[in-house]
This record gives sequence, C-alpha cells and structure tokens, in this order.
Amino acid sequence: MRIENEVKLDFNDVLLRPKRSTLESRKQVSLEREFIFRNGNTYKGIPIMAANMDGVGTPNIACKLKQLGLFTCLIKSLTKRDLQNIFYEYDIANNAAITIGVSDSEVNKFLEVCSFLNNDDNKWIQYVCIDVANGYTKKLADVVRKIRKKLPYINIIAGNVVTAEMVEELLLAGADIIKVGIGSGAVCTTRIKTGVGYPQFSSIAECADAAHGLGGHIISDGGCCNSGDVAKAFGAGADFVMLGSMLAGHDEGGGEVIEEDGKKVVQFYGMSSKTANEKHFGGLMDYRTSEGRTVHIPYKGKIADTVQDILGGVRSACTYVGAKELKHLSKCATFIRVNNTHNTTLEKYTISH
Repeated sequence: MRIENEVKLDFNDVLLRPKRSTLESRKQVSLEREFIFRNGNTYKGIPIMAANMDGVGTPNIACKLKQLGLFTCLIKSLTKRDLQNIFYEYDIANNAAITIGVSDSEVNKFLEVCSFLNNDDNKWIQYVCIDVANGYTKKLADVVRKIRKKLPYINIIAGNVVTAEMVEELLLAGADIIKVGIGSGAVCTTRIKTGVGYPQFSSIAECADAAHGLGGHIISDGGCCNSGDVAKAFGAGADFVMLGSMLAGHDEGGGEVIEEDGKKVVQFYGMSSKTANEKHFGGLMDYRTSEGRTVHIPYKGKIADTVQDILGGVRSACTYVGAKELKHLSKCATFIRVNNTHNTTLEKYTISH
C-alpha cells in the first residue's frame, strides 16, 4: 500500500483567471477544431460529444448534433441492422461513432457492419468507440490491437482510463483518441460503490500531456455540470469534451416525458445502473452491483437550445482569457485554486437560466 500526497483537483476546485483581451465580441471566437489523428485521418468540427448513454447517444440526437457541428458516440444497444440502416440512410459518418464493448460478439458485430457498409468507394463507418467502465483490463488493449490490424483506416476511441500510463498503452496499441474519466459522471456511482476514481480536472491535465506527446488525443468524459466546466475541461487540455446529463432530457433523446408535481421530467440513468441492466440484460448478474443511479431530470425541449447555451458559455470563457480560437484556450488558460466557485444564495429560487 502507498499514498500519493499530491493534491488532485476537480472542476469545483478551480476557476479560470481573466486576462486582458483584444477580443471585442463573443462572435469573434471560433469553436471549430481540426485534428490530425495518429492514423493520418482528420476531424473538423466542434469537439463536443454526446455520450453513448440511453437518451443521449441516440440516432436522432446524432443527426441533430451533426447539423450543429458536434459529434455523437451512439448507444451500445443498437443492432447490426439498426447500424446498417442508420449509417446508410443518414450522413453522419464524420460525426458519429459506433460504440462496442470488448466481447467477441460485439467486436464481430462491428466488423460485420464495416464489411457491409465500407468499400473502396465509400467509408460509411469511420469511428468506433470501444467503451468499458474499467479501461485497465488487458482485454481493452487487445481489442484495440485487433481492430487496428483489421481496419487500419478506422478512427479508434478507447476508454475509460484516468492515468497517463494507460493513455500511453492504449495509444501504442493503436487507439487514436482516449476517453478519460472514471466515476465523475452525474449518474455514476463507481466512486461510491468501489472507492475508485480520480478527480477529473487533474486527470485531464495529466492524460492530455501523455497523449499529446505521442500524437494522440483525449476526450474528457464526465463531470461537467455546466458550460463553465466544459470550458475548464478544454482549458485543462482536453481535445474533446463528452456530455451525458447536460444533453439528456430533450425531445431528440426519445425518453418518456412524465408529469411529476406539476413539472415535466424525463427518466435518465447511468449505463451501469440497475435500470440499464434490467433493460439491456434482463437484470444484474449475481456477481455484480449497480454502479449508477436512476433520476428524473427536467424536460428541456429541443436540444439545439441547450447546445447554443453551452457553446455561448465556452465562447464567453474564451473572450475572458483572450483566446480567439478554441485551440488557443489551453495555451491562454491560467487556473486559480478556490474554495468556492460561485454564489449559491438564490439558486433554489431560480425560475430560468
């Protein structure tokens, strides 16, 4: 047993320090980024992703976010036929990833879909997200190697991990983008049930440093409660920021709208929750525990309004530190450690944001 004494930080532990800026308006800020991945492929768009969660990573949300310039990691439960129809009918290849686990059946499903849709003339599938709660298992790196060998043109997202050495291992195994975050999500209870985790802000900074040294990229996955947190994630070094609860509760997510105490709400749950396990696997296995919660969140209407609010907050953050483009935010960012990030006196009386 050993204890690391260096203090690790979360989004609530820091604020961006404002700096003198020549920017006169938020309109001057560009949030679009262009990346060249380790395999030579490129990405161009606003690097905010919808998480591969029920009610968030849906085909309808993927289509809408593509129009807005954002990215979606699709839910894992889509069948081979679902995926073939979605990618054949909708122009989302540049803005959506098929999500799989590490089981042989899921890997084979992905390979079969690629075999059906990808040929010399068209590459309908360009991204795969290999997603497991515990990215420290050897199986994840093995699957990355297998897919890289079979499909050298595919952009591989892999995770989740929170430390530099595993970022490096997955990149060297063949991944292009590493998903960073364990236990920080709003409906994730991994830290409570297992005692395992890593404060998200420090994890981003450390993992980004490791990834960028090898020409890789990272996604900050989890922990963002507002647009200020998204800006902090980019400032800490994240190339992409993945959002779950912030993009849940919208019409495009397909969840049932419920009346509760006179207010409209939508059910939302973690993908390791009892609810998710009952829906997709018929219940929890007897050797497992639920590592997610089920909640009712406010119904939010159209997702475009929420996206506009998030992007507006990030643009504003850029103007405060003099970053004319999103890619400059981490270079312009100076963070200060704080005991309190904002005034909560009237939060319970809020009627709109």
